[in-house]
Amino acid sequence: MKVELLAPGGNAAMVEAVLDAGADAVYVGPRGYSRRRAAFELTADEILDLVPLVRGRGARLRVAFNTYPASGEIPGLLATVEKLATGGVDDIIVTDPGVMAAVRANHPGLPVHASVGCDIYNAADLEFYREAGVTRVVADCRWPAEELGGVKRAGLGLEVLVHATTCFSFIGQCCMSSYAKQQWHIDADGKNHYLGSPNRGGLCYRVCLRQWGLADGAAIAPKDFQLKNEAFFQVREIPFYIAAGVDTLKIQGREYSVDLIARVTAFYRSLVDACVAAPETIDTGLWAERMRGLAAARDTERNSRTGELIGEGGA
Repeated sequence: MKVELLAPGGNAAMVEAVLDAGADAVYVGPRGYSRRRAAFELTADEILDLVPLVRGRGARLRVAFNTYPASGEIPGLLATVEKLATGGVDDIIVTDPGVMAAVRANHPGLPVHASVGCDIYNAADLEFYREAGVTRVVADCRWPAEELGGVKRAGLGLEVLVHATTCFSFIGQCCMSSYAKQQWHIDADGKNHYLGSPNRGGLCYRVCLRQWGLADGAAIAPKDFQLKNEAFFQVREIPFYIAAGVDTLKIQGREYSVDLIARVTAFYRSLVDACVAAPETIDTGLWAERMRGLAAARDTERNSRTGELIGEGGA
């Protein structure tokens, strides 16, 4: 089975660019439900406008519902799923188990993927989501190798993040940002946008990347430090993932520039093709060296974005 390369679509231009760069599938975020600023999300109509383009390229269009909706928001979310499912999207990514159950009941033929935000880390988690009816689970870079085989033994598809950022805590479980922005507003559809919580339709203001100091009683240690939140760019691991039967390799980055994500997608397209063509002779060290320039460009954009977010969060 061919491994799928999944790339981000923060806007229509990015969707077209990553398809040109060789992506097999594109994921987009519905407005208010995907843990990103509205500028990097799309309305349901905008998503459906992309269906002919994506299908015309022989690719798949995936939609990420990564928030935890309140009870009053469920009807609007399910109405959005209904519109997208009947309009031709291929599958959806979901974090909330209750939403999974409702989607499975209403659309039994729609593939549902358990988001990386579900924090699936053991066999019991896998069994829970298998019984919930998901077809694929999304793992981040911290999964040990032996756990990957467990996913396949459970009869589930497996998606792995290969170009993304770790979180100070498990993804979706940190609440520090909500202390930076204790504001919210309810839109015309009844969706509550809690500005400091990406889980509720707001943003992560990257509080973990501010300067921190060690406190001992009333004294502050002179040495500053930062909490762990690092980017990772998996290159050497790609041959192993392909050999292990990983179904999808995922690139994050809806909020970055179109040019950068197109270059990153083209890099991974070439790397995956090279691994498949000659797995015994692939020199991942050379590919890792090629990644350095892309990593530096990505770090530059991310550092700029982080400074903006920290400023907005009241640094």
